[in-house]
Amino acid sequence: MKAFHALVQREFIEHRGAFLLAPLVLVGVVFALTILAFSVDRLDTRFSGQLLTVVPTWVFEAGFAGLAVAWLAYLGFVLFFYCADGFAADKRDNALLFWKSMPVSDFKVLLSKLTAGLTVLPGAVFVVGLISIFLMFVVAYITIMIAGLGSATLLGAIVGIYGQMALVFLVVLVCALLWYLPYIALVGAMGSAVGRWAIPLALLLPTVVSALEWVTLGGLHPFATRTWAYLDYRSQLPVSMDHLDRVFEGQEAFNATLFVSNFLQKFDWVQVGIGAVFAFGVLYLASEYRRRAPAN
Repeated sequence: MKAFHALVQREFIEHRGAFLLAPLVLVGVVFALTILAFSVDRLDTRFSGQLLTVVPTWVFEAGFAGLAVAWLAYLGFVLFFYCADGFAADKRDNALLFWKSMPVSDFKVLLSKLTAGLTVLPGAVFVVGLISIFLMFVVAYITIMIAGLGSATLLGAIVGIYGQMALVFLVVLVCALLWYLPYIALVGAMGSAVGRWAIPLALLLPTVVSALEWVTLGGLHPFATRTWAYLDYRSQLPVSMDHLDRVFEGQEAFNATLFVSNFLQKFDWVQVGIGAVFAFGVLYLASEYRRRAPAN
């Protein structure tokens, strides 16, 4: 267990730029731009503060959701590139012979890389994302105070919104990682063999499989097959919109607990299990290839 923990820690050390430093730099840049916009009068502080008090709940909820989606997009982008690059790093650095000489199986080495990609990287992005959103909330509330409309009641409501949306952010993040696990593992497994080419090849592979089904079983075109329909379904995170639709229609206020419970109840856990089996399967095949591949 200590060896596995050391392997995961090694991944963080080798990729701390993408895992931690880059998100922190992004937070600093966005925060500096926000402060600069107000300090040079690019934004009317008093007008912005008054506007924030018109629909404060919606503004802060929408602002949190928008930034959270942006951080999730960043995570997805970095995660797939990490899998394509990190799984081939040992071979690229001519260190594969060293790792083959260690009393650690190739499967455990690859599993540590996948574990780091599913825990350390998302955890760092989640924490940094919360920090960035907190800073944006602080700037927004200071703007309201400058407009002379700040109050303890409004501050309490903003704090409650932050807590509720942070819970939603965490749940959606974890479920998204579980949902896209087979894609992540596939890119990583292919990356152990072809390196950075794993991403275009992983995108090409479903098209080839769908085309083979079209050729053998028929259909209107290569993208009108059962394979493509299934992949299309697995490419979209199944988010329950029942509560959100009522919120958008003004029938009820947003409730994080209600949204999360509805989201988890209607989440396709069977597909998550199938995806996990597929992920460990391709990871095992990649470890067997790695074990038999030349060390240089």
